[in-house]
Amino acid sequence: MQRGLPMQPTVVLLREGTDSSQGKPQLLSNIAACLAIADTLSSTLGPRGMDKLIVNDRGEAQITNDGATILKLLDIVHPAARTLVDIARAQDAEVGDGTTSVVLLAAHLLKEIRGYIEEGVSPHIIVKGYRKAAQLAIDRIKEIQVSIDKSDSQQFRSLLLKVASTSMSSKLIQSQKPFFSEMVVNAVQCLDPEDLDESLIGIKKIPGGGMQDSILVEGVSFKKTFTYAGAEQQPKSFKNPLILCLNVELELKAEKDNAEVRVEAVSDYQAIVDAEWEIIFRKLQAIEKSGAKVILSKLPIGDLATQWFADRDIFCAGRVPAQDLRRVVQAVGGSVQSTCSDIAKEHLGTCGHFEEKQVGGERYNLFVECPKAKTCTLLLRGGAEQFIEEVERSLHDAIMVVKRAVRNSEVVAGGGAVEMDLSAYIRKHALSIPGKMQLILIAFARSLEIIPRQISDNAGLDSTDILNKLRMRHARGETWIGVDVDGVDGVRNNMDAFVWEPSLVKVNAISSATEAACLILSVDETVRNPQSEQPNPGPRAPPGAAQRALRGRGRGMPRR
Repeated sequence: MQRGLPMQPTVVLLREGTDSSQGKPQLLSNIAACLAIADTLSSTLGPRGMDKLIVNDRGEAQITNDGATILKLLDIVHPAARTLVDIARAQDAEVGDGTTSVVLLAAHLLKEIRGYIEEGVSPHIIVKGYRKAAQLAIDRIKEIQVSIDKSDSQQFRSLLLKVASTSMSSKLIQSQKPFFSEMVVNAVQCLDPEDLDESLIGIKKIPGGGMQDSILVEGVSFKKTFTYAGAEQQPKSFKNPLILCLNVELELKAEKDNAEVRVEAVSDYQAIVDAEWEIIFRKLQAIEKSGAKVILSKLPIGDLATQWFADRDIFCAGRVPAQDLRRVVQAVGGSVQSTCSDIAKEHLGTCGHFEEKQVGGERYNLFVECPKAKTCTLLLRGGAEQFIEEVERSLHDAIMVVKRAVRNSEVVAGGGAVEMDLSAYIRKHALSIPGKMQLILIAFARSLEIIPRQISDNAGLDSTDILNKLRMRHARGETWIGVDVDGVDGVRNNMDAFVWEPSLVKVNAISSATEAACLILSVDETVRNPQSEQPNPGPRAPPGAAQRALRGRGRGMPRR
């Protein structure tokens, strides 16, 4: 009789309810999830792209066609699809534009390769081929990019205007491109050319009026802060004032020390009150002695101090937001003081003109003609609040693109021209390579064509016809031929039509999309914890906390 094999013990590695999927089916499932995201975003690409209206769980509506914003608002939970959310966010942070392009490109790199995965081609061969194709594409961009001479300031400024205009052509504000392009370029040129910190460009949204009522303040502007009654008696305009920025509370009982004082007589209590008044008056007199005419503080300035300053023709504003105070210091000079004693001349700033001005339904404090102005403020006007928010996002993208163009003055033609050139170049190179790698490179070249194809589809053109024309023209060596959404022919030389983009936008998009596609292809198993599907309820309370919280509730104080 044959001896039975010893029974193998059952090894439980994962918690009950854990979902584990592996192999080819889960890789195809991940690709399908990425394509679903691309389908959502595809209609927003290009100058004729549509907008999305997204309502969150609090009922707040946002209208946008910015890829990174849409993905952030959609709150995607699929683990592989979240990779596309991350690359869109990285593209937005790094170059500001091309967020929809990078997601479409990554998804179509996966779509083109799906057939090979089903046929059993190893993902490692695909990853290797894609990385080689991405390197070829980046080298080709660096070879064909056009460099603009920075020494000719007029020519360089016109480059920046064209780059800003191209960035805005797919946004809600495309009808006002010349007006906003001028505003964005002026704003970026206000910054310190060494670090170009875009956080020093303040953007304030004021509902009401038309888009053309938006203004650029070459200096700092912020909304009038909460003030007490005496503020109305203060002067609202100064020429060449000295400006003092504080991080001090000018209010009675504002001393930070918490102390218990026992008093025996009324006179002792009066002495304490007098001491408090003495402290605040000493601070106010020190400020007046400094010669400053405009006092700004991050902390509150009380009614006593407000009236005291009004009697001496000094303007004051408390509770100024930290970001605005930082920009004021950058523009007017001086530094933020955390004490009122020993205020020297070098601690004060100055500006050519200060005034409090009515803009729409709000009052704004404006500091203009600042000697050290490395900052500026955009005051945006418009009808609906959602509209102004979308204008702000569009201007942020344009500011980032112009900032990159100032740093790197190399440009390429937009409108699908550079993608078609890269596609033709990689196809040609692929024919010189034997084996499966040739197929992978051709798949990469085909996926690049999604950008001109989607621009044509969104504009209502026949994309197959347009792509055939583009392929023919690029085969003849016409590098900058791209989609023309306005013309009869549907194609044109986009470099001559001034549809320009910084080459960095394209380099970043191709490298990010390739890395994301390679990352998803290299995943062979997804293990999902059952808890990861549930909304996060927050950390658990320690045992016995509920009983302790309820103990003594409703019983009053114990008798002594």
